[in-house]
Amino acid sequence: MIRARIRFSSLAVAIVLCAHPAAGQSAQFKNWNASALADAVQSKPRAACASLGSLTGYELAIIEARVVSAAPNVPEHCRVLGQIQPEVRFEVLLPAVWNGHLYMFGNGGYAGEPLEAPGRVAIARRALALGFAVTQTNTGHDAAAEPLGTFAVNSQKFLDYAFRAVHVTALTAKRILQTYYDSALHHSYFDGCSTGGRQGLISAQRFPEDFDGILNGAPVLDFSGTMIGYNTYQRALQAAPIAAAKLDVLAKAIYAKCDATDGVTDQLVSDPRRCAFKPDADLPKCAGDADAPGCFTTAQIKALDVVYGGVKRNGAEIFPGWAPGAEVAAPGPGGASASGWVPWFVAGGPAPTPIQVNFGQTFMRYMAFGRANPNYDWMTFDVDADYDKLQSARTILDATNPDLSRFKARGGKIVSYFGWADPALNPNMGVKYYESVAKALGSMPTDFYRLFMVPGMFHCGGGVGVNNFDAFTPLVEWVEHGKAPASIAGARVVDGKEVRTRPLCPYPEVVRYKGSGSVDEASNFSCQR
Repeated sequence: MIRARIRFSSLAVAIVLCAHPAAGQSAQFKNWNASALADAVQSKPRAACASLGSLTGYELAIIEARVVSAAPNVPEHCRVLGQIQPEVRFEVLLPAVWNGHLYMFGNGGYAGEPLEAPGRVAIARRALALGFAVTQTNTGHDAAAEPLGTFAVNSQKFLDYAFRAVHVTALTAKRILQTYYDSALHHSYFDGCSTGGRQGLISAQRFPEDFDGILNGAPVLDFSGTMIGYNTYQRALQAAPIAAAKLDVLAKAIYAKCDATDGVTDQLVSDPRRCAFKPDADLPKCAGDADAPGCFTTAQIKALDVVYGGVKRNGAEIFPGWAPGAEVAAPGPGGASASGWVPWFVAGGPAPTPIQVNFGQTFMRYMAFGRANPNYDWMTFDVDADYDKLQSARTILDATNPDLSRFKARGGKIVSYFGWADPALNPNMGVKYYESVAKALGSMPTDFYRLFMVPGMFHCGGGVGVNNFDAFTPLVEWVEHGKAPASIAGARVVDGKEVRTRPLCPYPEVVRYKGSGSVDEASNFSCQR
């Protein structure tokens, strides 16, 4: 039993790191200019750092408040470490010279990351160096002790993970700022991808006063639908396994069919919804229906039909079909290339089990039905019979409420991005939600909310598209100066060099080739409807 727990915890840590925001858009602030902040003040402390410990009260404990000396690329600052009942750990970093703004960044996977994790430290330092006060939270549990969704046996920890921890951390950080500095908070911002993206959206829906600007990448906004999808896909793929080595054949068939649908052949599928790929028509079939390299059996083709066809309940779609494009191989950690489907759909490399299995199984066992059942066989889930039983979890976790009217009314702004080749979270989910907001408001929400779909990008980054871009600076300029981003400059960087540039376009606009010039230069493309 002890050995099994150790293996489980190690896998959980690996999965959390895989979905960690540090693995995503490290290019935020790439185009930063101090003038992006309107009326920025250079505020200094009016209280001693150590005195912040006196803020400890019934719900809040300040564990540590100490001055950290300046270091290369890190200014002198006051580090406040604390805990909000029951176990919401948080950190607030207060620069000696403050620009009047608060920056909060989100979590990945099932969260519970150490606040001192190297990737999280790097994110915090990047904002701190620009004069932001910075805050983060572990969302109320420790992933090393309670891996994946096991923490949800405690209903309060479940609520903290779902939405409360980010909210109470933001409130606490603002209280600390008010106590420490001699001037008021000017604006507050949230930045997150994956789980962090969901955190940003659910904050706009539930707590519209918390942030003035929200950057959310690849949000797992329909959390329950995503996990039901994982169950559906893995059921199909377990019945007809597809070897990781065969994904190259699948990818080549898709790109041969769909690359040129946007009018230019550039090794990208610009809008997968225009891709007419059909597994039965476009894939090579195995002779005698005997599985072999380079071909697909009837059962494997049916499994792929399930993935691309979406999840249906009583004949009606409840979760969209997956966009083709993530099957392609792209450089990963260490420089080795691998299909985007590995290890999300298909096991490979250091992952003995697809991530979909680990994420989906823990959801079904600890979150889905309102009480934990660690022995539940998630493969027995029946979407027709069991979907309604998930209503409580959907209410708590899902960030699908299209009513953003309160956030809009107070002048809040949202910039969202999603890779069209995301193998972890269905990009069609992002488009579907954006369109639901438009329907709720009666018009496209471009005056306060813009969605940028990134062709060829994997989950929060990576892939074969222009995955290196700064979406945070345009958000700040929109909030502070009213300058809505008409496009975002994207680049593909290989070995430290930009090998391709393209504009990223606000949905429903798409990038179009002008008809001449290099397909690797942004100047030869424009955003059009």
